[in-house]
Amino acid sequence: LTRPDVIGEIHRAYLEAGADIIETSSFNATRVSQAEYGLAAVAYELNVASARLVRELCDEFTAANPAKPRYCAGVLGPTSRTLSISPDVNDPGYRNISFDALVDDYYDSARGLMEGGADLLLIETIFDTLNAKAAVFAIEKLFDDLGRRLPVMISGTITDASGRTLSGQTAEAFWNSLAHARPISFGLNCALGAKELRAYVDELSTVCDTFVSAHPNAGLPNPLAPTGYDETPEELATAVVEWARSGLVNILGGCCGTTPAHIAAIAAAVAELPPRKVPEIEKKLRLSGLEPFNVGADSLFVNVGERTNVTGSKAFARMVLEGRFDDALAVARQQVENGAQIIDINMDEAMLDSMAAMERFLKLIATEPDISRVPIMIDSSKWSVIEAGLKCIQGKGIVN
Repeated sequence: LTRPDVIGEIHRAYLEAGADIIETSSFNATRVSQAEYGLAAVAYELNVASARLVRELCDEFTAANPAKPRYCAGVLGPTSRTLSISPDVNDPGYRNISFDALVDDYYDSARGLMEGGADLLLIETIFDTLNAKAAVFAIEKLFDDLGRRLPVMISGTITDASGRTLSGQTAEAFWNSLAHARPISFGLNCALGAKELRAYVDELSTVCDTFVSAHPNAGLPNPLAPTGYDETPEELATAVVEWARSGLVNILGGCCGTTPAHIAAIAAAVAELPPRKVPEIEKKLRLSGLEPFNVGADSLFVNVGERTNVTGSKAFARMVLEGRFDDALAVARQQVENGAQIIDINMDEAMLDSMAAMERFLKLIATEPDISRVPIMIDSSKWSVIEAGLKCIQGKGIVN
C-alpha cells in the first residue's frame, strides 16, 4: 500500500527471470492474520492492491511477448490459526477460530483478489486441510455470488520427513480430502527442499487426475546463509529437472530462499521438456482420515465401527451425557485397534445437545492420530448436526 514500487520491482525481477505465474503479495492478507499487527481493517485493501500490482505487470509483459502470457495468481495463505489443532495443551477440544469465521475471512480476501484482477486463485502452504476446506468453501460461495469462476490451484506443505502435513495427513489423504474442489493444479510447496520433497511430489503425481505443481524451498533453512537457504540456482534446477524428466510435474517454481536467479535456472532447465501427462485414475470411493482409504470393485467388506453411537450403545450414550469424553475416545480407539476402517459417530439423543456433542467429540478425535487416521462417518437425522460435523473433519468423510 505504501511502497508498491518496491514490491513491483521484486515481481518484475521474477517476470524477467522467465516466470509464467506471479503470486500476489497477499499471503498474510486475511483479517485474522493482519489483526496481529492491528491491521485487520486494511486486509481487503491489501488483497485488491496486491492483485492490481501483479495484474499490471503481467499485462505489460504479455503485451511485450504475446507468445508467453503471464498470469496473476491471487494467493490465499494458511492464516496464523488452525482448525484441527488446539493451541491449548490443557484443552485439546479448544479452537481459537471457527470454520465459519475462517470462511468469511477467506471470502473477503478472495473477493479483493478478484477485484484486483487475479487470473486464478492459489490456496497455498496448507498445513491444516480443514483450513483449506474453509478456503474452498468460501471461494465456491464467492463464485456463485459473482456468477463467474476462476481456476483454483491448491498447494500443501509436508512439514518434515514423516511425509505429513502439520495436522497429520499424508499426501494422498490430502488429495482425497480436497479433490472435490476440482483444482486446475494440486501440489506441494515450502518447508522442504527439492531433495526432501521429491517422494511426496511423486506420490501426488500417481493419484491426481489434474496438473501437479511443486515449488520447493532452496534446500533446508540455514540462518547463516545470505538468503537463509543454501541451495544455489544450479543445485535447485538440477534437482527439479529430474522431476520433469520423470514426468512428475506440470508446474515448477520456487518458495523460500529462491531468488530470480533460481527461477531463471529452473525455466532454462525445463524449457525443452514436456509436462506431465495427466493420468486416467481408476474410479473409487476415495476417503481419508489422516491416511487415505480407497474402496474399489475389488475391495472386501468395509468394517464400520458403530459403538460411538448414542442410539446404538447405552454405555457410550451414558459417557457422553456425563461428559466423560476421555472414556468415549477410548471406545473409538478400541474400535480402530480392532479393525474398524471407518468410525461412525452419532449423537442423536433426546437429552443431549447433539450439535455441541458432535463438535466436541470430533475436535477431540482430531487430536488423537491413532483414531483420526481412519475416515469419519457423521451419522445423524438432523442436517444441522451433519453440517456442524462436516466443519470439524479435515479428511473426506461419509454422511449417514
